[in-house]
Amino acid sequence: MTDRQKLEQLYLTRHPVVTIQTFEEEYVLGLYREIAVEGQCELWIWSATDGLHDGLVANSTPIADTDKPAPALYFLSRERRKPGIYVMLDLAGYLKDDRVLRCLREAIANLGKTGCQVIMIDQSDALSPVITSMAARFVPSLPDEEELQTLLKTTLRQLNEQRRIDVHLSHQDLQNVIRNLQGLSRRQARQVILDTTCVDCRFDASDISAIIAEKRQAIGNDGVLKYVDSPVSLDEIGGLKNLKQWLCRRQDCLGDEAVAFGITPPRGVLMLGIQGAGKSLSAKAVATAWQRPLLRLDAGALYDRYIGESERRLRDALSQAERMAPVILWIDEIEKGFASAASQSTDGGLSKRMFGSLLTWMQEHTAPVFLVATANDIEALPPELLRKGRFDEIFFIGLPNLEARTQIISIHLKKRKRDPAQFDLAAIAAAAEGFSGAEIEQAIISALNDAFAARQQLATSHILTALKASPPLSVTMAEKLQELEQWSQGRCVPAD
Repeated sequence: MTDRQKLEQLYLTRHPVVTIQTFEEEYVLGLYREIAVEGQCELWIWSATDGLHDGLVANSTPIADTDKPAPALYFLSRERRKPGIYVMLDLAGYLKDDRVLRCLREAIANLGKTGCQVIMIDQSDALSPVITSMAARFVPSLPDEEELQTLLKTTLRQLNEQRRIDVHLSHQDLQNVIRNLQGLSRRQARQVILDTTCVDCRFDASDISAIIAEKRQAIGNDGVLKYVDSPVSLDEIGGLKNLKQWLCRRQDCLGDEAVAFGITPPRGVLMLGIQGAGKSLSAKAVATAWQRPLLRLDAGALYDRYIGESERRLRDALSQAERMAPVILWIDEIEKGFASAASQSTDGGLSKRMFGSLLTWMQEHTAPVFLVATANDIEALPPELLRKGRFDEIFFIGLPNLEARTQIISIHLKKRKRDPAQFDLAAIAAAAEGFSGAEIEQAIISALNDAFAARQQLATSHILTALKASPPLSVTMAEKLQELEQWSQGRCVPAD
């Protein structure tokens, strides 16, 4: 159902009070005006600035002495008998006053007897428990693709009436714009269109970067979800052949066409392996390969000293990811965020409760959110996470083989404007046996610094020297890595 249909149903089923927490006040008021006009009922609106006034008449004269909430509620409770909708704006903050709370309860009870409905629209959901217990809660939806497309065309048309706007969008560009507008509210979407168009009087595919920046700002306030730039392509990752093939086969499975074909959208992958092997890089590459925004959930930022606040943050973060779908949700080093869930809890069971909430969401969410989780320490992972069905696949990312090391060396030389053909890649790859991708990159960086200090061009000898000078993790932690590789055999799919 649409938002209007949901609100209309709440009115027809005679819910005495509806609470709405939203920043899109005008959008909700517009829906109620439509409902009131079509249902031929009254619509009255109260605010601290305008008092109680007729919501269907522009610039209507407010009822005298109703700028304070208690007199306004008393008036509604005693004077209004006709069926109608009574909207109270930002009333929640006044309910700390026991007199206002009592007036509200009486107004709800008296108006409910005559088929009237009290609507509370607030920017926060801090309500008294007694009001919450009797209220129906409504959450306005974010605009879907069809509504965003209409909003885009309407906004550009209105701008064009003021001054000429050049629009250059192919059908594919339009789809990319709409997809990147998803997750923004109507007000935010309209504003970003205005911001990207008003300066140069032009709207085209290059404006997508501004839309992405607006989304990053919109979700970057609470510190739990971070919008991550993902310029990495699969070609910039050496090795991981099995993982790449798996991703390529499923890159179109998040769309409606795949669902119509009978395919269940992939839910996520877990990437296990040693540090520096390319797990985080692969998570970024998934977003680029599938052309989806990448959100990183900072598990450490979830925890709060107040009881119940940590669980709420997790729920809000997952809900926000669903509203911005289709997206890639990345939880890096998931074992650290939920460390106590795998052992005897020392935090009063908080980690276990939060981990349980995450598992439930992973199992039950229906929005196209693809989860990419990375982990280094197998022993710290709760066994429930590794059960089949939590993830579509569990990949083990080990040390790169000879072919992968050759690709990695070539990639990093190209990134630093060097021609790989000028180097003995075979010798470097052989010398780099036991090195992870990150360690190979650091060896090349170290070699560049050595060559620059000696005022020489980078050569194979510089890289070989750098490799010999720094023992890899596979040497310093040989036993640990060997144990990890043995554990993965038969339990995980090799990424390469």
